[in-house]
Amino acid sequence: MLDENMDLILDDAREHMEKTMEHLRAELNTIRAGRATPAMLEGIRVEYYGTRTPLTQMASVNAPQPDLLVVQPWDRSALAEIEKAIMAANLGLNPNNDGSLIRIPVPPPSEERRRDLAKSARARGEEAKIAIRNIRRHAKDQIKSTQEEMGLSEDLRYAAEDELQKLTDEYIAKIDRLLDRKEEEIMEV
Repeated sequence: MLDENMDLILDDAREHMEKTMEHLRAELNTIRAGRATPAMLEGIRVEYYGTRTPLTQMASVNAPQPDLLVVQPWDRSALAEIEKAIMAANLGLNPNNDGSLIRIPVPPPSEERRRDLAKSARARGEEAKIAIRNIRRHAKDQIKSTQEEMGLSEDLRYAAEDELQKLTDEYIAKIDRLLDRKEEEIMEV
């Protein structure tokens, strides 16, 4: 049975680790895996009346076909700026502006491009693992200082650190499973 303070530290660590997982999922959704998805354009910001505005706040983005994205801005005067932003995002996409909407054909990635995408996904996964380990280190420091401040037993501290390690291992395994699934999805022809 852990002390209430130790439980709070572990809950906080779990919450931060979950946020790291959510961030990784969002990052991986932007990596395309052969199919066109609106998430591919999520990170794009458009220069609009002097401010950098997210594309999703200026236009609807749809994928009517597996190999096509359609961007329909709510303000047609922003078409040229949206097209420029998509080109500048360096996603390997060539938007076609027809005056009322932008069609973006999404070619199937080559074998080499799929390997690069898988490598990019792995790199983002490694960043997430580092973040998880940093959360563990921070929580471990908190556990130690709480034990010293409150005059708690070392057994209690070691029990809390064991729980923290189990939590860390659980989230590292979740990241590995997520990366394996994404890699399969990317490498699928």
